[in-house]
Amino acid sequence: MDAQLIMKMVFNIVGGLAIFLLGMKRMSEGLQTIAGDRLRKLIGSVTNNRFLAIGIGLTVTSIIQSSSVTTVMVVGFVNSTLMTLKQAIGVIVGANIGTTITGWIIALAIGKYGLIILGIAIFFYLFSKNEKVQYIAIAIMGIGMVFFGLELMKNGFKPIRTMPEFLAWFQAFSASTFFGRLKCILAGCILTMIVQSSSATLGITMTLASTGVIEFETAAALVLGENIGTTITAILASIGTGSNARRAAYAHAIFNVFGVIWIFLVFPIYIVMIKKVVGIDPSNAVMMNGIPTYENVTTAIAFVHSGFNITNTIMFIPLIPLLTTFLERVVPDKPYREVPKLTRLDMRMVNSPVLGIEQSRKEVLHMGENVHRMLECLRDILSSEEVDERLVKKIFHREEVLDTIQKEVSEFLVDILASEISHDLVIEARAQLRMADEYESVSDYITTILKLYLRLKHEDISLPEAKQKDLMGLHEKVASFFSMVDCALIEGKVSILPKAHTEANAISHHFRELRTNHLDRITENRVDPLLTVTYMNMLNAYRKTRDHILNIAEALAGEK
Repeated sequence: MDAQLIMKMVFNIVGGLAIFLLGMKRMSEGLQTIAGDRLRKLIGSVTNNRFLAIGIGLTVTSIIQSSSVTTVMVVGFVNSTLMTLKQAIGVIVGANIGTTITGWIIALAIGKYGLIILGIAIFFYLFSKNEKVQYIAIAIMGIGMVFFGLELMKNGFKPIRTMPEFLAWFQAFSASTFFGRLKCILAGCILTMIVQSSSATLGITMTLASTGVIEFETAAALVLGENIGTTITAILASIGTGSNARRAAYAHAIFNVFGVIWIFLVFPIYIVMIKKVVGIDPSNAVMMNGIPTYENVTTAIAFVHSGFNITNTIMFIPLIPLLTTFLERVVPDKPYREVPKLTRLDMRMVNSPVLGIEQSRKEVLHMGENVHRMLECLRDILSSEEVDERLVKKIFHREEVLDTIQKEVSEFLVDILASEISHDLVIEARAQLRMADEYESVSDYITTILKLYLRLKHEDISLPEAKQKDLMGLHEKVASFFSMVDCALIEGKVSILPKAHTEANAISHHFRELRTNHLDRITENRVDPLLTVTYMNMLNAYRKTRDHILNIAEALAGEK
């Protein structure tokens, strides 16, 4: 056996696979950035309508070019209660159809043009000043790398046909018998679990088949196994998550296993149907320059992959409600309440920064909800003669929750900022970082006001009725200001800043009036020093809260 030839084969196969994987990543990054806003709207429009959810899963995965990334994201959304289990199953089912687009891209017989596609795209990427053009170029570069990587792998596998030892090993995996098909499915499953990319194993399978190393039937059986192997990514992402997230991951596995079982049972009939659809027996070689080639087999494999997922989806649609009920029984809720946290999401969400930013935006909005409730609780405490310990505990608990969420949002966004993202996403990520910090600061000042009030109560000192009324008036102004800015963030109103400045100035003016009135009174009448200091500190805390709310409005408007 020629050692030099084997070394050349290894270099071509390993190098080709690496270029292929990098190409898939670049293509995904480029397409995600180009379709960023549309992707976010799609994810936000998921409903309980099964057909709409399937359509969204199909579209998102077609853009991302990875069903694994889509399902990991879905697990994250379910874990954060941003998506119900029923919605998630619909999206996952659609993602399985969307991932078949990769097979059709690979089936395009233009592998030899991969380098020229890559070269032309690089020139646009390097010399264009338009960011959108640059990301289109990145996507095209990715396509070129996919084709070039496939061509390298094809050249690496070609010599195997002249090596009896290697050929005999590959031929041991033959789908001509019942157990042979089972062996092929298992091999495809294990290989995909190891590589954690069904696109890569699909590319390898197509390359082996197109060079005649394996037969079409064997390739078809391997593809079935690859569909099961790809579910491991979502299952791994669901480890340590809530019950619903694990149910979503198991739904993905059940969908694929169910499909493989029924296709396996009718495998010979299915293969005959595929051959009739293709119109040419993919197992027959076509002589090109005296060398047998099997170009038709890649199209046939793409049909196998698409046919499997589309037919399986049609069969599965009526079963989605039943599957939801089944998973809720098999995977029971935990005995304690599960608090949705961003860190429960798999960090591979960073691989899809456009949707990751949308995820973190919703977490920032969740922080706003908590602050709003804290302000309501504080108002109820300040307006009552007796301190409600239940409300006090709620405020302190929410402040701790916000500390944690702010830390989690920051860690998540820092990871996104470290990846290659567009300028617009960088601006939005930085704005979210700032808003998360400002929300957390508002919660800190709410607890500061509460502590000051509790200190007076502890010393058995009551606020005079006039001061109580003044304090409540300031509280209502600050709470109203917060609601206005928070609603603007929810609705995406970036034009809020002029109005926010007007409201902030009104609060500052009101604060100065209260401070002046208080200082005038203490010069006329003796006031308990602790009451004076505490009251002034409470006013100052409200003024600081006003500053942080204004900062949120500035971040929303895009000001630094």
